[in-house]
Amino acid sequence: MRRVLMVCLGNICRSPLAEGILKSKVNNDEVFVDSAGTGAYHVGNLPDARSIEVAAKYGINIKDQRARKFVVKDFDKFDAIYVMDDSNYQNILSLARSIEDEEKVKLILNEAYPNKNLNVPDPYYGGDSGFENVYKMLDEACNFISKKL
Repeated sequence: MRRVLMVCLGNICRSPLAEGILKSKVNNDEVFVDSAGTGAYHVGNLPDARSIEVAAKYGINIKDQRARKFVVKDFDKFDAIYVMDDSNYQNILSLARSIEDEEKVKLILNEAYPNKNLNVPDPYYGGDSGFENVYKMLDEACNFISKKL
């Protein structure tokens, strides 16, 4: 079984959407998808209501997710770790114990736009349209990821 982790800052906006989107595109008996945050601000909380709403608009239910913090043991549990932006990328790399750990960490939008190092913007403080835009970016990236898996 392939194991994929999606990571953002608080694990309530972008990474729960990425988790839900990728789960909807893969065989869940063959691919395990989870998400986490680099910060512990929202541990145990549901995804942001706006993330839940935009996911539901596209037929994806993310209400069973709960925020959790990325831990070093995640390097052992996952084959690929997709981060939403450069800040979280650097945070995860700083926890890597080896080259093998580092090689698992990727900027998610590089799947759709190789070597562009684009960031998925954090929609938390923006309006509802920010969540729609983030959904579309993640959906496109997850199309590429699901084909690789």
